[in-house]
Amino acid sequence: MSQDKAHYPPVEPIAAGLKGRCPRCGEGSLFSGLLGVDEKCANCGLDYSYADAGDGPAVFVILIIGFVVVGLALWMDVSYGPPLWVHFVLWVPLTIVLSLVALRLIKGVLLTLQYANKAQEGRLDGRE
Repeated sequence: MSQDKAHYPPVEPIAAGLKGRCPRCGEGSLFSGLLGVDEKCANCGLDYSYADAGDGPAVFVILIIGFVVVGLALWMDVSYGPPLWVHFVLWVPLTIVLSLVALRLIKGVLLTLQYANKAQEGRLDGRE
């Protein structure tokens, strides 16, 4: 993270993450594409090299979207008993769309929370 002396107004990290905005200034874009993180903020110049959400967003998406889609599919099967092709036509596209949208939102929130909490990789200081 940058050690600059500039002062920026406080940015709500969750709101900035959901909007895909810079965690420092709240104006520049955090993403360069659908899920790719940009190199730096176009507005304030914050270097996004610190940004590494790892597998966290994927885990949250699997748990949340999986719960919703499987629950709805089971409910529909028990209530209406449609043929298998109806399940494929409904749940596969819904799962793909919801997963991509949720992945971007959750990744943005986790990256802005990393910046706001000054999260760093764990290090050993030499003591046993």
